[in-house]
Amino acid sequence: MARALFATGVLAAAIGCACVAEAKDYLTDPRAQARGYSDAVITEGGKMVWLAGQTATVDDAGKSLAGDFDGQVRQLFRNLDRTLQKAGGRLSDIVQMTVFITDVRYGDRFTKLRHDILKDQFPGSAMITISGLAAPAAKIEIQGYAVIGDRPAK
Repeated sequence: MARALFATGVLAAAIGCACVAEAKDYLTDPRAQARGYSDAVITEGGKMVWLAGQTATVDDAGKSLAGDFDGQVRQLFRNLDRTLQKAGGRLSDIVQMTVFITDVRYGDRFTKLRHDILKDQFPGSAMITISGLAAPAAKIEIQGYAVIGDRPAK
């Protein structure tokens, strides 16, 4: 199937068709970019991945991240990346995320961390402050959607 998808992509490129979802169009404005999100992300084709809400209260070594917002955010993005890799994608395939934080004061810090992690191609996003999460030690939860484009097999 990967060869068929690659052949389709080569054919699409040869005839000038923008049919392959690898390319994403980001609709942005200065405020959205400053806050680390895009007003919209436009894709066509590709595989949709619906990411369940995830938290990160321990790091990869099993160390508790209770009370460590930065650590939870970084670990959470590592977890999301691993999940997307299992589906054949990567973090840059996220086109929409909903971020739940337990303290409004984490908003600016999350924006800085998201800039550091995602660089400059941000998904559409909403950030919602809530009183608590299912995991009491969690300070942040992210759920989202990704579109994994048709890429040739490596």
